[in-house]
Amino acid sequence: MGQAKFKKSAVVLDTSLFVNPEVRESFGRTPTEALENFLFLASQIPHLEFYMPPSIFEELLNFIQPENISGDLLVYLQQKPPKKHELTCPAFLLYELIEDIRERINKGLRVAEKAVRGVSKAGEEDIIKDMRRKYREALREGIIDSKEDVDLILLARELDALLVTADQGIIKWAEKLGIKWLVSSKFKEYLLSSIKKAEMSAAPKS
Repeated sequence: MGQAKFKKSAVVLDTSLFVNPEVRESFGRTPTEALENFLFLASQIPHLEFYMPPSIFEELLNFIQPENISGDLLVYLQQKPPKKHELTCPAFLLYELIEDIRERINKGLRVAEKAVRGVSKAGEEDIIKDMRRKYREALREGIIDSKEDVDLILLARELDALLVTADQGIIKWAEKLGIKWLVSSKFKEYLLSSIKKAEMSAAPKS
């Protein structure tokens, strides 16, 4: 009997999968080791195609040692930019983004006001450090705040792909656009299940 054929599915990857120490733990101790182990697993799954926007891949190159990655394995991670001039997004997203930004600015102002009022009660350095942390939480957590984030979302939308990331802001906006997503901590389990599926399809039927 011939081998069963699967329709190929696309998977778009974020750098956090290899760079974030907590996220990459199941793949390797270093970003280079994590990427190499991922590529080895990816090479065993013919029905999945793995993509990364060039902007994200460039980020990844800052953390890995490319000379230690097999060129044969790198063919399993394709670099593809989203078609920025051809894709469209629902208008409601613009309204939600504006409302979200306005709310975050107000939160940032409240953080700054609280810090100013507390100057006489604590050391200046402690106040500044605390204000920076809270201000960053108010304005940046749970939002897409870089062109790299947008590239990931647009590419996943274009390819109707599974988006793998640990970034809560990306996940939030992926959900708004109906994009399938998987948290990075579950990705190795997903790959192993996919390998098992591929092996079962390749096994001769009795």
